[in-house]
Amino acid sequence: MKAAITGVGMSDIGRNTGRAAILHLAEATDRALARAGLTRADIDGIATYPGKAENSPGMSPLGTGEVRNALGLKTRWHSAVPDGPAQMAPIMVAAMAVATGQARHVLCFRALTESSSQSTGRRASIPGAGKAQIGGWLSWLVPMGAMSASNWAGWMATRYFHEFGMTREHLGMVATGQRQFALHNPTAVMQKPLTMEDYLAARMISTPLGLFDCDIPIDGAAVVIVSALDAAQDCRLPPLRIEAMGSALQSQETWDQRTDLTTMGAQDASADLWARTSVTPRDVDVLGLYDGFSIFVPIWLEALGFCGHGEAKDFIAEGNIGPGGRFPVNTGGGQLSGGRLHGFGLMHEVCLQLWGEAEGRQVAGAKTGVCGMGGGFIAGAMLLQRD
Repeated sequence: MKAAITGVGMSDIGRNTGRAAILHLAEATDRALARAGLTRADIDGIATYPGKAENSPGMSPLGTGEVRNALGLKTRWHSAVPDGPAQMAPIMVAAMAVATGQARHVLCFRALTESSSQSTGRRASIPGAGKAQIGGWLSWLVPMGAMSASNWAGWMATRYFHEFGMTREHLGMVATGQRQFALHNPTAVMQKPLTMEDYLAARMISTPLGLFDCDIPIDGAAVVIVSALDAAQDCRLPPLRIEAMGSALQSQETWDQRTDLTTMGAQDASADLWARTSVTPRDVDVLGLYDGFSIFVPIWLEALGFCGHGEAKDFIAEGNIGPGGRFPVNTGGGQLSGGRLHGFGLMHEVCLQLWGEAEGRQVAGAKTGVCGMGGGFIAGAMLLQRD
């Protein structure tokens, strides 16, 4: 594909920062531009997910228009994608935009003030928070008390445990492994070691998922710059070429009515990805897999073909995905320990790894990375290579 990632940047993230979203976004933008060797004048496209949303406080406070104005960007292409392949959508449509000549350098962003916006009586990520009007499939779940994605992910985990013999200890290996990575990432919000005993003793959130199975709401922003491949040659770092991407969806658009509750939309998106390349899972050096909840990691591993269906528990137990593993996952701590930027933080980390900029957690010789974003029925997958 004639598109590449040329820069990434993240703001100083944290919990309850009290800092305006646009300040986080400006900081992340300047860091991405510096990494790419570009200026704001070079940016002629902008894209985000899901666009400005008034119905959930702090979850999506910025739209493309106000960001364009605040940063002084002169763009000729823009997009805000509320649907489709979830958090991966703006990066995917940006790749298509530069490949078709609509823009040369597109700034893709995700900004949140979720942590500062919530209180004991209001959670930004809960359907119905703020001014939300509940419709569609949510209208069947919320009246039954299934208020949160933790409930929906809990169903999936319960079914997966039943079908394949996974235990809480297996998910604990995901959480504790990512915390080990986070201890080598100074930007991660969680900087204390997490033992299996700590994990198992934590309060239950939605059976079988406990506190450390859930990602962490934060304030912050992340930016990914997508460039036309020819324009990328003039950037500061070697371009990370988008080798393939997949976003197919062939199942119901619900969490609770899937034919197989031990799979997600990741299944179709991953198959779509590998059908577009001669690269195989064994060629991958580093993975960024959506971990809104720990159960998503084994489901993404299976969907992407790193192990067979139902085999993820053994794959994880063998040490494949943690520090020193053959297929390290979420090396920055992921969203379970690094903080939730809805997949953009995972992409940021994969890119740092491929550029050799991941400091104490660097995977030696990493040149190929895969990132999968989304939970439930929504998913997008992208394969990156440093030539």
